[in-house]
Amino acid sequence: MKKFARTTAVALSLALILTGIPLSAAAENKTVILGGQPFGVKFYNDGVMIIELEEFFNGSRYVCPAKDGGLEVDDVIKKVNGIDINTNEDLKDAATGCGGKPMSVIIERDGKQLCKSVTPESNTVGTYLLGAWVRDSCAGIGTVTYYDPDNNYFAALGHGICDRDTGAMMPLGKAEIVGASISSVEKSSAGKAGSLNGYFTDKTLGTVTSNTGNGIFGTIIDNDYTGGQKAEIASFSEIKPGDAQVITTLNGEEPKSYDLKITAIRNDDPRNNENFVIKVTDERLLVECGGIVQGMSGSPIVQNGKLVGAVTHVFLNNPEEGYGVAAQFMVSD
Repeated sequence: MKKFARTTAVALSLALILTGIPLSAAAENKTVILGGQPFGVKFYNDGVMIIELEEFFNGSRYVCPAKDGGLEVDDVIKKVNGIDINTNEDLKDAATGCGGKPMSVIIERDGKQLCKSVTPESNTVGTYLLGAWVRDSCAGIGTVTYYDPDNNYFAALGHGICDRDTGAMMPLGKAEIVGASISSVEKSSAGKAGSLNGYFTDKTLGTVTSNTGNGIFGTIIDNDYTGGQKAEIASFSEIKPGDAQVITTLNGEEPKSYDLKITAIRNDDPRNNENFVIKVTDERLLVECGGIVQGMSGSPIVQNGKLVGAVTHVFLNNPEEGYGVAAQFMVSD
């Protein structure tokens, strides 16, 4: 089996990597404006996600109150003693302020809400802890796939925003997309995915309203996309092995078109973002990037003048190849 990695570039010092099922029927005869532009995303969880459970010494033995209370990695902590938990600091304050008494913790696990009783314990300096590492936000760079002028929404990334450590889909609280400029490229090589490196601008472009397995979707506030190239969204049955193009940005903010081939059709599952296999053939992209790099997630793929999909993953053992998600499965409701 080929190893692969998502192609969203992690940026800043925050943790990244961007559920719902898009409606494929809505793609019929839809004309959209092609993307290819880089963007930055600032993503804040709805609650805090547990990414690791860790024992600590309480003066007599090693303990992990979170584990003892039934909490697990990937659980999302929503409330403690009836109070909303939105940040890491909220949870820290709840634990330190409990005085060692049991806390009622509302979590979300596999789409269901559960109530757990967790009793923090003090460490050797008297601070009450849960023994859980949590994450409340992330930030990174990706690529816009298309803009729908009829409904004023954008689609991007081609996969969901997931926690970089656990791979779990991050629960969307609030998020915005901002302008981004690519300043350099770290080339991919066998066993290592490279990346597009850049910086966020101070221009807010829109808000994210949905984080799904096939991409992120949202509304445009400051529309820079109306003047782009238009294309009809292809149905899945129209995607064929053969020549195609990918539109992406390797420098600054201006997207360009590069040659690739669709080498295999993998599946027609709208819940799966690995619908077909792509191989970079453009010498410019191979020289500058070594193939596919992180940050290209969402780059639109065009075949026979139609939008057929977007880049989602790079094969780590052969970065000239990767997966694409069908555009038909990236149509937002």
